[in-house]
Amino acid sequence: MSQTNRSPKNSGGRCRGTHRRGFLSDLGMGFTGLALGAMLQRDGIERAAWAGMPMADSGVSDGRPHFAPKAKSVIWLFMNGGVSHLESFDPKPELDRYAGKTIAETPYAGVQDPSKLALARVVVVNDANGQQRNVLYPTQIGFKRYGESGIPVSDWFPHLGGCVDQLAIVRSMYTTDDNHGAQTQFHSGRHMLDGEFPTLGAWVHYGLGSLNDNLPQFISLGTREYWNKKDGHYLGPAHDAVPLRIDPANPLDYGRPEIERDARAQEIGFELVDRLDRLRAVDYPDDSALAARIQSYELAFRMQRSIPEVMDFSDETAETLSLYGVDQPHCRDFAQQMLAARRLVERGVRFIQVQHGGGGAGAWDAHGGLKANHESNCRQVDQPIAGLLKDLARRGLLDETLVVFGTEFGRTPGTQGSDGRDHHIYGFSVWMAGGGVKGGVVHGATDEVGFHAVENRHYVTDIHATIMRQLGLDSRRLEIPGRKRLEIDHGEVIHEILG
Repeated sequence: MSQTNRSPKNSGGRCRGTHRRGFLSDLGMGFTGLALGAMLQRDGIERAAWAGMPMADSGVSDGRPHFAPKAKSVIWLFMNGGVSHLESFDPKPELDRYAGKTIAETPYAGVQDPSKLALARVVVVNDANGQQRNVLYPTQIGFKRYGESGIPVSDWFPHLGGCVDQLAIVRSMYTTDDNHGAQTQFHSGRHMLDGEFPTLGAWVHYGLGSLNDNLPQFISLGTREYWNKKDGHYLGPAHDAVPLRIDPANPLDYGRPEIERDARAQEIGFELVDRLDRLRAVDYPDDSALAARIQSYELAFRMQRSIPEVMDFSDETAETLSLYGVDQPHCRDFAQQMLAARRLVERGVRFIQVQHGGGGAGAWDAHGGLKANHESNCRQVDQPIAGLLKDLARRGLLDETLVVFGTEFGRTPGTQGSDGRDHHIYGFSVWMAGGGVKGGVVHGATDEVGFHAVENRHYVTDIHATIMRQLGLDSRRLEIPGRKRLEIDHGEVIHEILG
């Protein structure tokens, strides 16, 4: 390398006029930037390198938990579109009793008191005289009690019903965005109109160190809509989830060379870049970013081998594949994602978020044809999620893995059109399992027709706070200088569901 090219003004990652990342891409390591983000995060310098923010000693995580954790990893299952709490985990016999009547014609007229409805959505149908009426829509599926706890679960979730003694069901969630920006709100805790804020997965990635230096620590599976595409925001893109595909031949972008190369030739190229970096390090011994880059190239080289192996299920038994439903056409795709999630946790990945039904408003958005919509979606996810819980438990992984089932909001007790339900932000259900969470418990409640969360109400960040508590993190000790968070952003731990 010439003396000119070793000058300080060229120290920003160029090698003889070529961008180093481009050079690595030519060597078949174009996803080095993903590894670089991980290394920069671990060294606490990503804000300067990626986001252009000033360095500060305070607010920079050292990668260690703040107190003894109960869980190591999180599998975050998100159902896009809005799962009906009334047909899943919150049965309402009174809804069936008064079906076809307006709420005003029932003993529960007070649930629509304007003082309680800051963002009321009017759900109407026409009666025989052409007059509009708010009417209650009966539950579209039965419920059955399962397990020693006897908790009722929808007949659309028979496999999850069999796991109910492992679940802590929170029936009293609420949010404030009555459209699908609530997907972002569930992940970040803030309304879309407030701006862009880091998601829970980004905060966990920011706060904790690696469990496996061969794999990314924050991974996303499934389709994410553009408004919910990123995670890091003001923490920087180093804290965005790394998207993976269930394809051992091509599991992520830039994960293999554009042109097939001999393994030894690729290794020689890697060694060359490593030597050039270390020559530069002699001139700039205090450049921590350069040191992180050197480590990141090594991580990228290892990731190229380890990620395809995770997505290759050839070493799984036929019994395990059947447990998840990989052999069932109606749920094969999601079953593969659940199996991949277990394999990632098994190998030390910290946070895996899995999106079901992503794209547009989301597959669970049942404004019409709710019965057909939810029956189909439940068949896609029921056995795979139950298989995941059972497999984690028998491998001794459930105790240290938090599994979360969430959605952006519930669906209205009243009908929309003739056979659908609208978005509903005032009360809906989420459940958690594993990772020090009690099993076989129900926490909180909605009113008799499932309209309002009325007992132990929880905003979405209470779920975040509970997860962070189990991971050993205090969100207030992760604040960034100049980025003071609102109190509601931190949430409150739901102690009642913790063991």
